[in-house]
Amino acid sequence: MSLRRLSILTAAALLFCTVAVGVARAQGSRSVADFSLKNSTNTEVALKSYAGSKAVVVVFVNPTCAFSKLYQSRLNSLNAEYSAKGVQFLFVNAPINLEASADTGDAEKLKIKTTGGADLPLLTDEGQKVSALLGATKTPEVVLLQPVGDGFAVRYKGAIDDNPQVEGYVREHYLAQALDNVLAGRAAGVPDKRAAGCLIKKF
Repeated sequence: MSLRRLSILTAAALLFCTVAVGVARAQGSRSVADFSLKNSTNTEVALKSYAGSKAVVVVFVNPTCAFSKLYQSRLNSLNAEYSAKGVQFLFVNAPINLEASADTGDAEKLKIKTTGGADLPLLTDEGQKVSALLGATKTPEVVLLQPVGDGFAVRYKGAIDDNPQVEGYVREHYLAQALDNVLAGRAAGVPDKRAAGCLIKKF
């Protein structure tokens, strides 16, 4: 191999490594300091109040979104399993298009359960500030946050798994895999997976 060709290959390898390190740093630097949501009594629920949790999962859902309904049992299971491991789940009621969100009615409400068995009330994101801050665009979509220093690092954002239609056909459990890695002190893995669902309405 000629010296010129070897130099070109070496330069290409160095460039690739530099880009890879830059991407890794960019992914690892995504963080939020704090934000607030409103509960059913119009009381603010601040993210920083969960700084003692091992992780926080913000789940954007909508009671009239068919995709949110398809994930109801899966979200119940994830909440029950990982809440017992020190993970806090925050379920946010995100508005979708006007036709789908016109009238929810009690029968249409999602039944996300607490560990005690009661229905978990959905939180409100006024002005869609939190969905914009976290970059969420669909329901359901999740954002996995890990307390780090004075803030929270974004470890994963996107789909819950790889099959929104049929739970039994799921092969990749994206959120569960990221949670298991974070709880074990490892890198979350793939930081983003595009979510399938109803578009969050922007005001």
